[in-house]
Amino acid sequence: MVGGSNPSGPNKNKKMVKHVLIPMHKKLSDEEADKFLKKFNVSRKQLPRIRSSDYAILEMNPKRGDIIEIIRDSPTTGKSHFYRVVV
Repeated sequence: MVGGSNPSGPNKNKKMVKHVLIPMHKKLSDEEADKFLKKFNVSRKQLPRIRSSDYAILEMNPKRGDIIEIIRDSPTTGKSHFYRVVV
C-alpha cells in the first residue's frame, strides 16, 4: 500500500485488544495462579489452552504455563470468568 495505513502493522494488536467484542484478558501472578489451582483442585494440564501468539494476550509477554483469566460480560451473571493456560 502506498500512502495508506498497513492493516497488519504494529498498531493492529492494540486496536484488536481494545475492540468492544474482545473480552478483558488478565495474566495471573504466580501466587494468584497457585491459589486458583488449589481452590478448584485442578492442574494446568486440565485447563483449556490459549496460544502465546493470541493477539488478545500478546502485549502481556505470556510464557508457556502462565494462566490467563478472561472476563466476559454476561447478561445473566454480570461477569463470567474463564481461565486458559498458555501453550
